[in-house]
Amino acid sequence: MEFDTITAISTPMGEGAIAIVRLSGDDAIKIADKLFTGVGSKKLSDMGSHTIHYGHIVDPKTGQTAEEVMVSVMKGPKTFTKEDVVEINCHGGLVSVNRVLQLVLNQGARLAEPGEFTKRAFLNGRIDLSQAEAVIDLIRAKTDRAMNVALGQMEGRLSRLIRRLRQEILETLAHVEVNIDYPEYDDVEEMTHKMLLEKAKFVRDELQKLLQTSQQGKILREGLSTVIVGRPNVGKSSLLNSLVQENKAIVTDIPGTTRDVIEEYVNIRGVPLRLLDTAGIRETEDIVERIGVERSRQVLKEADLILLVLNYSDGLTYEDENIFKAVEGMDVIVIVNKTDLPQKIDMDRVKELSEQHKIVTTSLLEDLGIDELEEAISSLFFSGSIEAGDMTYVSNSRHIALLNHAFNAVEEAINGVEMGTPIDIVQIDLTRTWELLGEVIGESVHESLIDQLFSQFCLGK
Repeated sequence: MEFDTITAISTPMGEGAIAIVRLSGDDAIKIADKLFTGVGSKKLSDMGSHTIHYGHIVDPKTGQTAEEVMVSVMKGPKTFTKEDVVEINCHGGLVSVNRVLQLVLNQGARLAEPGEFTKRAFLNGRIDLSQAEAVIDLIRAKTDRAMNVALGQMEGRLSRLIRRLRQEILETLAHVEVNIDYPEYDDVEEMTHKMLLEKAKFVRDELQKLLQTSQQGKILREGLSTVIVGRPNVGKSSLLNSLVQENKAIVTDIPGTTRDVIEEYVNIRGVPLRLLDTAGIRETEDIVERIGVERSRQVLKEADLILLVLNYSDGLTYEDENIFKAVEGMDVIVIVNKTDLPQKIDMDRVKELSEQHKIVTTSLLEDLGIDELEEAISSLFFSGSIEAGDMTYVSNSRHIALLNHAFNAVEEAINGVEMGTPIDIVQIDLTRTWELLGEVIGESVHESLIDQLFSQFCLGK
């Protein structure tokens, strides 16, 4: 498969020590040769692969030096895209990197589309679709655990499992075809049903194991949408600041200070939390505060985890009890704050309202109880099982949906065998399972989906 030569800035825009302009394609080295002047008279095309060279980028029209650079030369197919790749390392300023990029474009390279380098790696067979999607997960990872899951997928852990299952299905279908075509023996139908049932159950059990990791994997990839909720002045903003470990929210003794939803990401023992500090929920005549309260009620409905904050030094109110009703059936951790003050809250009533919810007592003013809260969050969703480094986690929503469809299809095949459905009908469900698994790794996927997936990447990836 032949492509034109593409280029893009592969480092974040802004000031920094270095910036990288990347080229990939058949003419990548030839274009770089037109611009690069190194020590001696050797051209980059004469240099060995996977070498780096000091020199200058010179504008061929004016002969003026544009930048002092280090140029890496990597010859295909042993590159990320399996094409010739050149990386021009220049000074990390907006003017310098854009000057180099413009000169490269003037020599015939095309500006890459978002994710096009990774897309070429996929189209050229360097990686499959699930590995390509793991690249963006790796870039966006917010915790070490999330990064390890993305690394495992990028290295092909999920791909190998999917390919093994597809091979099992393919071999089973081949055996079925042989038995149908050569029915010399009376017991051939019984043998075929037995083999189909055994293989289909094996595939189903493997898919079930994968899907059991999907909730944890999705949390690691996307983060837990966590809403801090409670009536005004119970310590919601103090809790946000304690978890983020900096003053993101204004903290005062005046109720209703927080007027809008404040969002921050925080790493709690390897679990990424998208923390939302909401306006205190109460009845109010203040128009601005009322809008904030309505937004608080809205984000409650979309949350994965609720941190419900109560005031230890104040009795339970009608508003507190209403909040408990609003979060009924959700994953909730109840935080009784301000334990440094005299107790006025009825803890027996709190336990009654909390039912199965974990209760943590804190004094955010004195930094007490934060460790217990972090442990409660971690154990609620992971119970320590995330530490198993040899597990294959499914974290991508597209993969989860396809695996669920594949699981249902193989269940249909199993039910068909057990009910004595003709083998050619059972084959349809098993073939459908095989096709759905192929979509996970990109062996049977529509071109428009590929374009959509790679459009989510940054420009230089």
